[in-house]
Amino acid sequence: MRKKLLIPTDFSKNAWVALSYAIELFRNEVCDFYVLNVFDTVGFELESLLESNPDKSVFEIAQEQSELGLKKISQRVSFRDEALDHNYFYLSQNNDLLNAIKDVVEKKDIELIVMGTKGHTDSNAIIFGSNAVTVMEKARNCPVLCIPPNVIYSDPKEIVFPTSFRTHFKRRELEYLIEIARLTNAPIRVLHVAKEGETLDEEQENYKQLLEEYFDGLEYSFHTIYNADVQTALNVFVQSRDSGMITFFNKKHTFFSNLLTKPMVKELGYHSKIPVLALHDFRN
Repeated sequence: MRKKLLIPTDFSKNAWVALSYAIELFRNEVCDFYVLNVFDTVGFELESLLESNPDKSVFEIAQEQSELGLKKISQRVSFRDEALDHNYFYLSQNNDLLNAIKDVVEKKDIELIVMGTKGHTDSNAIIFGSNAVTVMEKARNCPVLCIPPNVIYSDPKEIVFPTSFRTHFKRRELEYLIEIARLTNAPIRVLHVAKEGETLDEEQENYKQLLEEYFDGLEYSFHTIYNADVQTALNVFVQSRDSGMITFFNKKHTFFSNLLTKPMVKELGYHSKIPVLALHDFRN
């Protein structure tokens, strides 16, 4: 069965990095890539183009610019991707990004969204741009893999999965964590943060056992860090082990906003340097 991936692009360098990462990650898989550009009809660039093209509407100019950008990506992909089982479809929509993504996910039955953490506003003071955070939080029916700028693909050394063991995961909600671990032979490192002397209660032990069942056949291990906040513990764990990917289970809409929109990169450190996979509670 063909995998279906959605790659939003604003034609920035980071968007190209995300597409390149997806191509390499699924290089041996049968895939359909849907490359989506969302355009609007407001902006100084469009106004200047309108002056030089008085016979065209702002919409026509914006649409032409979108389609031209997608054509250039198509040309780059033709030189970049030699996989025989990769097909590409280029989509242009006059819409806001989130609604356009939801529309394509629904109509094309998309399994995974892969996008850059930042767009044209590549500020070092922002770890995850507002678009990335919005999509991770609100594209609820599809996992989202966010790729930082300047990442050169390599199979992740390991995938870190922080959990409190209080979330009732369904197997299908963890499907792409398991899939990426399988494709890359990356071990899954389940990270729990606790107070000194604290042990798992009956509910937590049950959810831990479920994870063991879901990860059967994969390499995985459980780790605990005591007396630290989640952000610090995760940062230290990932950086000290040179982990290659972080996976979050996004049960609450506010989780990513709280964790990823700090004003300075130094507050999250290593999180900004490696891909982040956002999984969703499909029951929400």
